[in-house]
Amino acid sequence: MEEATGKMPIPSNQLETWSHPGSIIQSAQTYAAVKRALEAASAPYTDRTFTVFLQGSYGNDTNIYAESDVDVVIRYDGAFYYDVSQLPAGQAAIRDQAFGPGDYPYDDFKRHVQTALTTAFGAAAVTAGTKAIKISANSSRRSADVVVAFEHLRYHRFISTADDNHVTGISFFDSAGMRIDNFPDQHSENLTAKHQATTNRFKPTIRMFKNMRKKLVDDNVIEAGIAPSYYIEGLLYNVPNDKFVWDESGRIYNILKWLEDTTDRSKFLCANEQYYLFWENSPTSWPKANGEAFINAVTQLWNTWA
Repeated sequence: MEEATGKMPIPSNQLETWSHPGSIIQSAQTYAAVKRALEAASAPYTDRTFTVFLQGSYGNDTNIYAESDVDVVIRYDGAFYYDVSQLPAGQAAIRDQAFGPGDYPYDDFKRHVQTALTTAFGAAAVTAGTKAIKISANSSRRSADVVVAFEHLRYHRFISTADDNHVTGISFFDSAGMRIDNFPDQHSENLTAKHQATTNRFKPTIRMFKNMRKKLVDDNVIEAGIAPSYYIEGLLYNVPNDKFVWDESGRIYNILKWLEDTTDRSKFLCANEQYYLFWENSPTSWPKANGEAFINAVTQLWNTWA
């Protein structure tokens, strides 16, 4: 790994500029418009139980000016997918006997959501992406990604429906049919808790690293897409709180030096604390080579700043 060689190569005034949040007003207006469309009385699923909420950078208050998408989840709450991999075989069998299949297929729900969005924004503005339904930007709104999900339960104990222990998340399917289970509530709650524990320095630091990523991509040092915001948030979540000192330059140096000294990163966690951050062939973890490339590139940017 590149070694962080000095405490002040990137001046604090540049880092302070990078720490500022991106568009708030237009992002809020975009979310309000998407939420209205999803909750419209004419939506095909209006008689069913569902929840609409934010996730991603805007939802977590870590967005920067360069980020345009507003990430929205619509979750059907009348059925759920589940994970019993941590249950003893006997408890898994009891759980399977306690619940039957739902009566609203995921594909139907996703198609109905796309219908509701098309009704609100027009067919030209709404397209199906790999993981989300995409709404293009116009003069009055930012672009938006809508993830269509079911509730997800990861069980740690199941004795009966009245005596179980589980973590609640979301399940959705990508365009190839792979189910992806994730935990946006825990991710958001843990980011906020760390922000408070670092005297409100954590989220501005995330924005600094995201702006450094933008510069690295613009300068063709790293490829776009190897360092998604979700994983940058997860990487910094693992850094000890005492590294987040008040001085921005000292803070970035502390973080890079700690990452350099921590040669075994295999136990780093995603911010939701449900998955390891670095794990191969997983839709919810960061390929190790991509993570290392990002860390090395940021360190090089620090060392060669002029």
